[in-house]
Amino acid sequence: MSAPMKIAQRSLLITSAALLTVSGLAPSAFAAPKPSGSPTAAPPARMSQVGGARLGVPGTQVNLATGVPVLPKGLTARSWIVTDAESGDVLASHNAHWRLPPASTLKMLFADTVLPRFPRDQRHQVVPTDLAGIGAGSSMVGIKENETYTVHDLWLGVFLRSGNDAVHVLSAMNGGVPQTVKDMQAHADALQAGDTHVVSPDGYDAPRQYSSAYDLTLFARSGLQKKDFREYCSTVRAKFPGATTSKGKGKPTRETFEIQNTNRLLSGDTDTSVYPGIAGVKNGNTTNAGATFTGVAERGGKVLLVTVMNPEKHEHDEVYKETAQLFDWGFKAAGKVKPVGVLVRPLNATPSARPSGAPSANATGAPQGTANAGSEPVKGDTAQSGGSRGAGTALAIATGLLVLLGGAVFLVNRRWPLPDLMRRRQRP
Repeated sequence: MSAPMKIAQRSLLITSAALLTVSGLAPSAFAAPKPSGSPTAAPPARMSQVGGARLGVPGTQVNLATGVPVLPKGLTARSWIVTDAESGDVLASHNAHWRLPPASTLKMLFADTVLPRFPRDQRHQVVPTDLAGIGAGSSMVGIKENETYTVHDLWLGVFLRSGNDAVHVLSAMNGGVPQTVKDMQAHADALQAGDTHVVSPDGYDAPRQYSSAYDLTLFARSGLQKKDFREYCSTVRAKFPGATTSKGKGKPTRETFEIQNTNRLLSGDTDTSVYPGIAGVKNGNTTNAGATFTGVAERGGKVLLVTVMNPEKHEHDEVYKETAQLFDWGFKAAGKVKPVGVLVRPLNATPSARPSGAPSANATGAPQGTANAGSEPVKGDTAQSGGSRGAGTALAIATGLLVLLGGAVFLVNRRWPLPDLMRRRQRP
């Protein structure tokens, strides 16, 4: 290679790296160390700055200004975050990167990792080893040894009943629990979820198993780009296969029973109403983690994600009540409040064609497909705000340079078809 060519290539590499850093595609450089030891009683003074420096500062982060509604009073969660699911803007947060036990909200990462690997009509006969190692007191959907289930049945058990037995069966199909944990950790790393350390695929309390409100939101956002994920997390109730019975000399019959989603903003409860526009995602509750929840809802063309971890107020359904308050605030504040951070893009984003005339992605962490097989492309494009066009142009230039160098990264800001999903889902 001639000296001028070497110099030109080196200049392209340096320029593209600098532009990508400016545009927010290298936030892993700001990550805090991997979690170790027990979770602290108070948020650490130094937390990860992935997504923005303010997200690593303890306490509540919000840009209140004229026309911006004040945050709800009486919030008691140790950590929470309100984000625009499509642009990636973090509208407000409280200890967003505090590493806490995630409980069954970690099943969002499990589903996002494993769901694309098996067709929904694949059948599996459960053997005793599939159910080995399930933690005492785990939530169960009622999987029976020697019975056959479809993959579709198993995912209903995971999402609706948070069944650790269904998780273990799917993990066995995936090569076993250790392999699944390894796969989940790799996927978390690819999503730049640096606060997450996976020990069990079902979120059952385990030493050194942590995540954060920020990371759980990344998992939800990634999972929601898959059609099957959106379907399962928005299903209110379904029939689930029970035991096979034989009556005399008659043909054996398979019983079924109804299961209902334990997400109370989706299914409702005695003192909790179905939240208008809710479309998933996942709840959790263990002794160590307390109550955790990530939800997605749409209103007036806006799609928001809210994650709430471990409210200190121990009233019935408190995690859902605080989530609903934050949703209400977020829908009022959207378009008025200046973001305090951003949801970062996955490292393993794949090239994707952009519709003719559609805007290129802005620099605010817009969602895009990941390298998982079976991910359904998300439809439509959202327009950029005027203030982000400069950064978007820099990102487009950097992307072009990377393509010249064989980088092959193309980011598209797309819209998820959540309103259609909500029109089709069953109401309680």
